[in-house]
Amino acid sequence: MDAERKLSAIDRLMKFSMENKLVVILLIVFFSSWGVLNAPFDWQIKGIPRDPVPVDAIPDTGENQQIVFTEWPGRSPQDVEDQISYPLTVALLGVPGIKTIRSNSMFGFSAIFVIFDDDTEFYWSRTRILEKLNSLSAGTLPGGVQPTLGPDATPLGQVFWYTLEGRDQDGKPTGGWDLHELRTAQDWFLRYGLASVEGVAEVASIGGFVQEYQIDVDPDAMRAHNVTLDQVFSAVRRSNVDVGARTIEVNRAEYVIRGLGFLKSLSDIESISVGSTDNVPITLKQIAHIGLGPAQRRGALDKGGAEAVGGVVVVRYGANPLAVIKRVKEKLVELAPGLPRKTLDDGTVSQVTVVPFYDRSGLIYETLGTLNDALWAEILITIIVILVMVAHLRSAAMISGLLPLAVLMCFIAMKYFGVDANIVALSGIAIAIGTMVDMGVIISENILKHISPADTAKRRFEAIFEGASEVGGAVLTAVLTTVVSFLPVFTMEGAEGKLFKPLAFTKTFALLASILVALIIIPPVAHMLLRPKSRPRVIVRRLMNTGLIALGLGMGLFLAWWAGAVVLGIAGWRLLEPHLENYMSEKAGAMLRRLFCYALATGVGIILAGTWQPLGPANEVANIFVTLGLLGGLLLAFQLFLRAYESILRWCLRHKLLFGMVPVLLCIVGAISWLGFAPVFGFVPGMTETVTGGYVSAQSVRTSKPWSTMVHSFPGLGKEFMPPLDEGSYLLMPITMYHASIGEALELLQLQDMAIRAIPEVETVVGKIGRADSALDPAPVGMVETIITYKSEFKVDKDGRPERFAYDETAGEFALDENNDLIDDPDGRPFRQWRDHIHEPKDIWAEIAKAAAIPGMTTASDLQPIEARRIMLQTGMRARIGIKVYGPDLATIEKVGLDFERLLKEVPSVNAATVTADRIVGKPYLEIDIDRDAIARYGLHVRDVQDVIEVAIGGKKLTTTVEGRERYPVRVRYMSELRDQIESLDHVLVATRGGTQVPLGQLAELRYTPGPQNIRSEDTFLTSFVIFNNKRGTAEVDTVEECKRIIDAKLASGEFVLPPGVSYKFAGNYENQVRATEKLRVVLPLALFAIFLILYMQFRSVLTTFIVFSGVFVAWSGGFLMLWLYGQDWFLNFGVLGENMRDLFQVHPINVSVAVWVGFLALFGIATDDGVVMSTYLKQSFDKNRPAGKDAIREAVVQAGKRRIRPCLMTTATTVLALIPILTSSGRGSDVMVPMAIPSFGGMTVVLVTVFVVPVLFCAVEELKARWQSKEEPSAAIASA
Repeated sequence: MDAERKLSAIDRLMKFSMENKLVVILLIVFFSSWGVLNAPFDWQIKGIPRDPVPVDAIPDTGENQQIVFTEWPGRSPQDVEDQISYPLTVALLGVPGIKTIRSNSMFGFSAIFVIFDDDTEFYWSRTRILEKLNSLSAGTLPGGVQPTLGPDATPLGQVFWYTLEGRDQDGKPTGGWDLHELRTAQDWFLRYGLASVEGVAEVASIGGFVQEYQIDVDPDAMRAHNVTLDQVFSAVRRSNVDVGARTIEVNRAEYVIRGLGFLKSLSDIESISVGSTDNVPITLKQIAHIGLGPAQRRGALDKGGAEAVGGVVVVRYGANPLAVIKRVKEKLVELAPGLPRKTLDDGTVSQVTVVPFYDRSGLIYETLGTLNDALWAEILITIIVILVMVAHLRSAAMISGLLPLAVLMCFIAMKYFGVDANIVALSGIAIAIGTMVDMGVIISENILKHISPADTAKRRFEAIFEGASEVGGAVLTAVLTTVVSFLPVFTMEGAEGKLFKPLAFTKTFALLASILVALIIIPPVAHMLLRPKSRPRVIVRRLMNTGLIALGLGMGLFLAWWAGAVVLGIAGWRLLEPHLENYMSEKAGAMLRRLFCYALATGVGIILAGTWQPLGPANEVANIFVTLGLLGGLLLAFQLFLRAYESILRWCLRHKLLFGMVPVLLCIVGAISWLGFAPVFGFVPGMTETVTGGYVSAQSVRTSKPWSTMVHSFPGLGKEFMPPLDEGSYLLMPITMYHASIGEALELLQLQDMAIRAIPEVETVVGKIGRADSALDPAPVGMVETIITYKSEFKVDKDGRPERFAYDETAGEFALDENNDLIDDPDGRPFRQWRDHIHEPKDIWAEIAKAAAIPGMTTASDLQPIEARRIMLQTGMRARIGIKVYGPDLATIEKVGLDFERLLKEVPSVNAATVTADRIVGKPYLEIDIDRDAIARYGLHVRDVQDVIEVAIGGKKLTTTVEGRERYPVRVRYMSELRDQIESLDHVLVATRGGTQVPLGQLAELRYTPGPQNIRSEDTFLTSFVIFNNKRGTAEVDTVEECKRIIDAKLASGEFVLPPGVSYKFAGNYENQVRATEKLRVVLPLALFAIFLILYMQFRSVLTTFIVFSGVFVAWSGGFLMLWLYGQDWFLNFGVLGENMRDLFQVHPINVSVAVWVGFLALFGIATDDGVVMSTYLKQSFDKNRPAGKDAIREAVVQAGKRRIRPCLMTTATTVLALIPILTSSGRGSDVMVPMAIPSFGGMTVVLVTVFVVPVLFCAVEELKARWQSKEEPSAAIASA
């Protein structure tokens, strides 16, 4: 009982699990099944409904915003700003939780973006805005204007864009459809069908023409028949109405009475009576031309140079994007037979078909495929490391077999904590794989050291329990430090918080799952697998061998030959092993088992080469050699290190001071790699001048060759907010000149799209000008958004994996079928779709930028669809970085913006071609200024003249027809020949009350003036943007800081002066980076302090804690040193089997971003693992048997180090090697994973020094203690004498 009470809580838990193995087995089955049901991958399990974790490509990093959208047709941006946007902004500022309000006032509508604090509940904020809108006082807005709330979605919810095209039965384009026919099918059939899909917030239409009934009145005919516009208005409205007269009962039957009166055709409108002369009716046909025509539009769609009609599906806030897209596609299949069809003149039957041109599910599948491949490769590498380092088959099977269980448990936690699966969230699992395996490796390796083949069953139980218990505390401490290291991520705010909090959650879930597996599941499983031989054991072994043979044959026949071969190899070994033991010595048997483990590791390496494909899918044999050579070489280095460890450690213990310089130098190199040589050693020149009394000046030191060389070699790392994600498409967003009409803008767009479509690497080009019919798209007519989807480097399947096709070796080309299509062949070659000089997406962008240079359009930044939506949502700008100018009036802020444009073009790191200031006051206005004295002479009011202007020129919507499910407007206006020339507007006639018709030119002055096309404001302050981009090879934050220095210098010198009332600030990613940096400066030290505190609670010694904590600084230096190496041209600049290693590891300059800092946080947590394991055993050894004397202390330290070097080395090997597939990954999502992996890879490579630092420092402390005690003992003896 006493012994039982001495057990810690962890020990009791492990003992309970070992004594209740059935419970553990049931838990394994339960969590495995539950995890499979919640896994985010598109696994189809027949007959079992799954409830997967919601999946998207990247987290929704948009602001917590609502949109208030108000239409005021025909009104200028200035009218909209003064009478709608400004009053609404002022009214909404008082709503609780609001962070800022941005507004856009454009022709005919106002869009107000109300941005709330991140912790404000989404639907609660909608309720508060609706309350405010409903409580607006009378007169706040013009009469007839009704603000509405936008859809419950964000712009990142635009997941599915499509066009409507006529196609034949074979899917070939046929044409033959007018734009208004396609738009009618979209608006009244397809849109409503898709809007009914669960999770869809809105389906918006774009392009084509909306059909309307147009009544073009003839003023001369009206004057001849003495008919006024008011009479026309009244007659049309009164002629389009249905009524109901309740019911009547006839012969005990009830009849519903309807009075039918809706307009349904042109003839109905033509027969409307507008008056009479001498009892002769005057019909509308006599005074107007009536016909069907296109309504005025503020947006258009182009596909490859031809105008098109399309739509966009917007996902509801909080819905699962992948599930919604799948349901939308299912709905499209259901709706397809009902889409219109017709027979063309050539006899071809053409049916309207939905053709997607942007489908987020492709990006999602490819991103998941990249992560799935990375996870699978990491698991295989882990198996190889364990097989080689432990050389124990059952332990390797146990550790690697339980690793997927921890991942499945992580999926369960993601589901029920509301963490969506995306590239960032799943990267948390990917970078945690090495640490997850480390726990099992440490416990399993220590269990193997405690057991003996001669152990009895009882002794075997005690040995396994003792081995697990001995390192259980160290394992728990190591995991807790890793978990605590990610606390700063949970404190992040804004875009960076939304981006990386999912990663922090998933890594925490993964580590907690791994600790449960390591402490609760591995000990009982080890007890089952590592039992001594017995008769029942032999029977079980034979049954297992039979099962393995059957499983291997089944896997080989139905799954993959290599999987079957591995299982059959294991079964064969298990069959031969008992017989070989009878003819071999114990040493020879151990050697044979080790050789089998090496052979099995080689087989797993061959499988890994097929999955990993480091040299690309076209080099199968080379992939095998590189994979085996790389992993084999690194594992050989680890083995040699293991053999040399004792000798090196003894040397270090004898030369402590000399060895101590190594970690110090590493930290110094890490500092200058990060900050630069000059900032770190900037004090040296001045100090040299002081020390030498001026003999050596500071300037001479700075200009010396050694100093210049170091400054040039170590300039410091660049800074940026986030590396861009390769989405497989670009969003080109130039703008046309502000004076361009929609026709001119569409013509320019079509020329640009045709030029881009001619690029061989481009798959589809669909451009949009203006806006879709959605509050989420408040774009002016001159704004272009072109989605350019480019081909993948190789033809791939939906998961982004290269497909293989038949290749004719004799002809040296791919074989084609009768339709000239490639022929699928699993043993063939992948088909490369890029030209030889195209190596990366940036090369494709360079081709696009060259082709898109069309006169009349500005240049644009290399944005991608999701990235562009995120940036525009956060800042309102269409570029990553820019300047926001605030001022009192439009002319002033435009002038200041143009001044900034001129200054920014002079900044060396700015791409001058991308600098664009808003041309605010550039839209041509034709103002009709009414002469009040003139209209008074004719007895007219301003309203009388304004009504004529509104109807005669712009046309006025009078009513809407009801034709079944379809609705079409009825518009009255003057005949086109009276309003299509500016000169003819003077002759528009205004009727007086006496019946006299007066030309408009006599009542008003017509003048030209420039005006705004779009008026922006932020918190009621007028705003303009100056957008720009950094040059390739420079960092965003460094570019902005250089711009700030130059502008500040110009302001200080008086060369540039800001007008009164004007202010500015740099916005975009720079704001996010500054906010994230300020937050990390506070929380990062707190996290390090928390790690220190956890280590102290483990060791209860400040000195020991500092010794272990030193690993953090060593790892920190290694991480920055690796980032510096990635920026050096010579690093890994050599070829292996024709492949340059720089290309394999994607070596290029890496800027310090939030992703990199997250990688460092992950590193800080695992950097102390080796120190914890080493120090724990050193402390346990010295507590059991404290040596006396320097030599005895050193020997004890060496023996303890030898005891723990293997698990330490294995944990480092699994962590480092498991990161290699991530570092070499090039699929979708790798852009985010690689910067996070580099610090961990570099830090864990260098942190191997810890296995020397900890013993050396521990030895030094113990020697000091022994020396102090030896001095105290004689003193005590003298005192007692």
